[in-house]
Amino acid sequence: MAPARQREPSIERTAEYDEFIEKLEKYHEKRGTHFEREPKVGTRHIDLLRLYKRVCEEGGYDKVSDTKGNKLAWRRIASEFLPGSSNVTTQAFIVKSAYYKNLAAYEISDVYKRDPPPKEILEDVSAKGGDLLNRTVENYFRPVSREAESLANGQDKESDESDQDTHKTPKEDKMEIDEPGSTGGRVTRALRHAPPQRVLFQPDLSSTRQTRQSSGNMNSPTPGSGNAHGQTNGTYGSTGAAMTIANYEPRPPLPSAVKPVATPGNNPEHFRNIRNRLAAASRASRGVQQHKGMMLPGTGFMGPNIYIRALLALQSNNVEEEAYALHHLVKISHERGDKYRFDGFPGLAEALIVKVIEVASLFYDVKWEISYRDDEMIQETNVLNGLTGTPDLLRKIQSLTVIDMQDDLLPEDVTAALGRVHEAGLILRNMVMLEENAQYVSKLPLVRDLVVIALNLPRHSTIIELQHYSLEIAEQLTKYWTLDSQDPLYRSLLAQVDSTDRGRIITSLRALGRISMNLEANNRLTDVPIATLQQICDWLLIEDEELRNACLDFLYQYTAVIDNVEILINSVNLEGLVNQLVRLLLYNAHTEELRGRTKPPAKSAPTPETAPKLSSAIIEQLVALEEPERSSQWLRTCFEEDPAGEITQIALWGAYNQAFNDVMQAQPHHKMLMPAKDFITNVSSTFPGATAQVLQISATQQKYTIRGIRPRSVPVDPIGRRPYMRCQWQAPALLNGHADTKHSAAITECGEYAPTAKQMWEHVLSAHLKVPRDDTGKWLLETKPDISMTNGEATSPTLRYNCHWGGCKHFDAVTGSASVYEVGQHIKTHLPDASSKSAQRQKHNRTPSNSTFLAGSGQLNYAQMQPMGMGLGLSNSQPQPPLKWMNTATDERNDAAGLPLASVLVLRNLARQMAKLEGPAEAVDRRVSSSSDGSIQGEESDTWVKRVFAPVKDQLYFVMAHNTTLREYMVSLNKAIAAGGG
Repeated sequence: MAPARQREPSIERTAEYDEFIEKLEKYHEKRGTHFEREPKVGTRHIDLLRLYKRVCEEGGYDKVSDTKGNKLAWRRIASEFLPGSSNVTTQAFIVKSAYYKNLAAYEISDVYKRDPPPKEILEDVSAKGGDLLNRTVENYFRPVSREAESLANGQDKESDESDQDTHKTPKEDKMEIDEPGSTGGRVTRALRHAPPQRVLFQPDLSSTRQTRQSSGNMNSPTPGSGNAHGQTNGTYGSTGAAMTIANYEPRPPLPSAVKPVATPGNNPEHFRNIRNRLAAASRASRGVQQHKGMMLPGTGFMGPNIYIRALLALQSNNVEEEAYALHHLVKISHERGDKYRFDGFPGLAEALIVKVIEVASLFYDVKWEISYRDDEMIQETNVLNGLTGTPDLLRKIQSLTVIDMQDDLLPEDVTAALGRVHEAGLILRNMVMLEENAQYVSKLPLVRDLVVIALNLPRHSTIIELQHYSLEIAEQLTKYWTLDSQDPLYRSLLAQVDSTDRGRIITSLRALGRISMNLEANNRLTDVPIATLQQICDWLLIEDEELRNACLDFLYQYTAVIDNVEILINSVNLEGLVNQLVRLLLYNAHTEELRGRTKPPAKSAPTPETAPKLSSAIIEQLVALEEPERSSQWLRTCFEEDPAGEITQIALWGAYNQAFNDVMQAQPHHKMLMPAKDFITNVSSTFPGATAQVLQISATQQKYTIRGIRPRSVPVDPIGRRPYMRCQWQAPALLNGHADTKHSAAITECGEYAPTAKQMWEHVLSAHLKVPRDDTGKWLLETKPDISMTNGEATSPTLRYNCHWGGCKHFDAVTGSASVYEVGQHIKTHLPDASSKSAQRQKHNRTPSNSTFLAGSGQLNYAQMQPMGMGLGLSNSQPQPPLKWMNTATDERNDAAGLPLASVLVLRNLARQMAKLEGPAEAVDRRVSSSSDGSIQGEESDTWVKRVFAPVKDQLYFVMAHNTTLREYMVSLNKAIAAGGG
């Protein structure tokens, strides 16, 4: 049986390595010793050639094993061959033993050209010690175990040691210092001390505490201490031993302990054990075997946990045990998938893969064998390469004979075996959903063969579930692989796109789109059939979001390569593909309204203290009314209800009189204003929530107020509730006849309000530009400054006009413009256009170029100078029309997601890659472009980018303007189109 787990690539299999191993094998065969080709330490194998070279570099086995001159040498060598090992000491001895058993004798013969010691004193003994070059049968003695040494004593030990001295390897004599008190120095190495006699240890069991004197007498002699006669204490015949014997006193007898008699009443457990022993002896006499020394369930031994038991059961190859393991592993992988990891249970992933591969035996006349040897055996039809995968697996599968099955009903044993295979596939599918498990399984080449075998099984309804599991496994693992165009897995995934199963198509497209996603290598997706490309583009028209997402994921990876884009151009309707992608940019977009100036500010604007200033046109309309309607309209225009608002009666009456003061003096024929008392009463009639109050400030002072109203920040039309326009003309004060543009404090804003843009324009002409009118009310515009007349007086030719609307800097601040017509045209760009035909006007909504003055008199009707539309120049207080955003889906990070994001990424790839294609687009109709005056500019051949993206350019700009989610991606897309000449 093949090993359960893949061997790590720790051996470099070169021609030199193979030649060395063969030579070494012949050497051991001739020597009659066992040779291990690839010694294993932990999970790694030792490269004998590399180890041999490394030890020879250090001076050979004897030099490395010399603990005096080269300490810890084997640890250093072991750390090089086994990096990251936690127990270096143990691993070093294992590496040393591997060298000792396989290479030590060969080193003596190959390097020193000498005959090595016989195997009885080399390979057959432990690797402890060194000095192999000087080891002979005469001077080497097998080491005695520690237990034998600890048990040896007395005469036996002495005899053993005497025997050992005759067989041990001679060692270098050392100078030894004689012990004090010895009769003479050690004359020779052969003289030895007599072994010490045994001293019986007598523990002190007395309960009374001994005195210092008595305890000193009872102490046993200390080995090595001298006596007065100059003899070593504790040796045979010494005075210390004699004194110990002489001072020995027997311990006093201890009182006997009374033990209770065991009866069934006071010790039932004792009699229960006796009964059990008798029953066991009875069973043994009848031939019933006992589990002697084994802890059986129910006797305190819980056994292995469910995880270990399931793993061992799966590796047992027993049908019942496999069924048990798979049943529980399905539940564990589903409920504990985030905790259950392959790296914590070595061999589990390999066992599951092998179990799933067994499905081929149910439908083909083959039983796959897994080989972990890179030799000619792998070329056989029924052998899979467990080291690097099987590159010709598709050819092997095609050569197999399919077992004839009449219908979907399978035999009972086949159904049970297929059920276990399905469970193993489901476990693998559940496990690889965890990222750590996916990384672990991706390093097993055999899992690729599993997916290929499952996807290429004969068409049968019973294997559809397993094939879906295999596709989902591939979807999680392809991001860790690099697959070329001839890889069996790549060809098998492409073949699934031609299926009629929607789930199979979607999963296979996702797996193809994720190839090498987590690697630096590019996923080129080469040799995709033309029919497959056409199908993928056609599926984008189906109202299936999941299928569209899978197709766009594939196209995003496919269009990242210029060669693929060139194939796509020649294979599919590229214009139709781009149109569909552009339509998907606003897929499921939701409309959001954002009002530019109606959004409440962070800090509320302060309430104005005085009523707003109205223009003369508004005042003239109000003066024409009769009282009390005049005051009511003025109040509705300039004030609004506010429960917290308050204004004094004198301030309200003063604002009312000041608003109509100039008109009443200029036109005294109008009826006078209401008296103050009636005006205050009319305030409550106009605003039901307003009440006149008298506040007692002090004993002698009162304050007359009106609560419930406050001044408007922007006056409104009292009938239509339409806000009036504020004049933002910032006329600089004059210093010595010239405008002071250096001091901002001198700048004052007009602040008057006008009901319409036309009246505001007329207000600016009359109040600020001082443009006169003729008798018919038309504006007199100068055509020649030297002959134009103003009120019968010649206009100064040095008179200059400028625009001071809201800090406008269109004209030069000093020189301005000599044409009031030009300045008047420009002022209209600051005003809104309420005309329904504004969208049809030319750029800037200016008067068409063929508009002329009336009868050459320099007069211009207002209809010829309509103000600019699109809400330009609105005052800060006037609300703009709401802006409508068409935003698409976002993810949890508020970034673009879904079909719109995938579509814009594919479009960007197309624009970038088509720009790199040389030459004009083929089969493109030559188009004639004409200028605004109708003259023909010429014929030009369009580029691919221009041909494909020019028809949808307006749609792309619309998406960029209205979709804030895709705005950044749309900007990069339009840059790519512009760079490609689109």
